[in-house]
Amino acid sequence: MQVQVARIGKPHGIRGEVTVLVLTDAPDSRFSVGTEFAAEPATIGTLTVRSSRWNKDILLLGFEGVDTRNDAELLRGTTLFFESDEDGDDDAWYEHELVNLEVRVGTRTVGKVTGLRTLPVQDLLIVEDNDGDEVLVPFVDEIVPEVNIEEGYVLLTPPDGLFTVNKDITDNDETGGAADTESQQD
Repeated sequence: MQVQVARIGKPHGIRGEVTVLVLTDAPDSRFSVGTEFAAEPATIGTLTVRSSRWNKDILLLGFEGVDTRNDAELLRGTTLFFESDEDGDDDAWYEHELVNLEVRVGTRTVGKVTGLRTLPVQDLLIVEDNDGDEVLVPFVDEIVPEVNIEEGYVLLTPPDGLFTVNKDITDNDETGGAADTESQQD
């Protein structure tokens, strides 16, 4: 199975290095010299790591055959995939498995998953609610007790206000719940 592990950002320096948005929890072993990645778009072909180093908190990679800043610029936005033969952990999911899953609270659909943000402390599900607003949901067992890839949904038990805390005050009552806008209009 191919697993997305990174997205290439802007060039760094003049020798063909690029910044990388890391999407794996084991970057030091995943991006070692000699590692090959399938790239998307497919026209890029296979990329082989020539150099790997950290500059502060940013991973910089050099690839074989990419020797200039102009070469590196052509890779911007490329997604890197690693071939994994791991069966995986039952409680571990990759972003591509979660995106577009229906988000439910009980039997009510409240949105869909649009992404996963991996952070050092905990991961966050990026959910687009039914109003089109983005909601960041802590990806922890207490809030996301069930992920059902086969049936296409995640079940949430969100704390009060999770889906309303950042909405305009005019759209919410003072408790954080949706306001009864019809009774407010005269």
